[in-house]
Amino acid sequence: MDLTQVRDTAVRLREQVHRVVVGQDEAIDLLLVSLLCEGHILFEGVPGVAKTLLVRAFASGLSLRFGRVQFTPDLMPGDIVGTNLFNFQTNTFTLTKGPIFTELLLADEINRTPPKTQAALLQAMQERSVTIDTTTYELGQGFMVIATQNPIEQEGTYPLPEAQLDRFLFKVVLGYPSRDDERAIVQRHGHRTLMPRLEEFALTPVADLGTLVAIREAIARVRVSEAIIDYIVDLVRATRERPAIAYGASPRAATMLAMACRAYAAMQGRDFVLPDDIKALAVPALRHRVVLAPGAEIEGLTTEAVIRQIIEQVPAPR
Repeated sequence: MDLTQVRDTAVRLREQVHRVVVGQDEAIDLLLVSLLCEGHILFEGVPGVAKTLLVRAFASGLSLRFGRVQFTPDLMPGDIVGTNLFNFQTNTFTLTKGPIFTELLLADEINRTPPKTQAALLQAMQERSVTIDTTTYELGQGFMVIATQNPIEQEGTYPLPEAQLDRFLFKVVLGYPSRDDERAIVQRHGHRTLMPRLEEFALTPVADLGTLVAIREAIARVRVSEAIIDYIVDLVRATRERPAIAYGASPRAATMLAMACRAYAAMQGRDFVLPDDIKALAVPALRHRVVLAPGAEIEGLTTEAVIRQIIEQVPAPR
């Protein structure tokens, strides 16, 4: 597969999602990048900004198995990964697979369940496998976690631990739409009170797992120059040297950012990465991987503001 086909597939998938979702162009692009480079993505936003609808529309544009887990305070790890149940007729244990055995997994409102249950996704997100009673089961190349969460300031939420946040390629903050977009939303969906039925929009899948594998092979051939590698490393290391940041980004952040930039460049039809690709992806790739120092929070600084300062101050290659 050549990069023109990669770009065309991305365009067609965007078009399918936009038949249902108004606006949210950045979120859709970052969702595409995550899919194309085998990453996971976390959406954060107040209720009612179409987080779940966006994911369901995106999944409808792909010929992949889709599963959803609604995270609640009483959800247990076994409800996600599954468990071995004893069969009295055969006197053997039989595996009952949980919803994690799918390809696209929507972890809806992931921060409304306690950390013990959140941790059920750790192995799956890193290794694409789960271990149940000492036996490891592979989840396959198509496995991807698309999680949504409400802002942590809301009642009944449990902040995700840093180890789990670091496994997400991007954290995307969905804000309120512009007036024009909100007017278009009301015009398109204002005749119903429930979530739109996707069947009404006749969405057509534009890619299957075989297509994604071919795209990923093409993306791996996108060139990242030595100067670009230095720029990525310098940006990530700068997060560990700022007084406003208590904990900076890990080396995994650098490798993930490099792969994401390859996918982002391929979506534009390019076989090489530009500094502008890194600048476009740095904030969503790093905002959940750094922890502000207490003094910075008192001064009113935000994680995004500090990362943007780093982007402005670290020299980009010419």
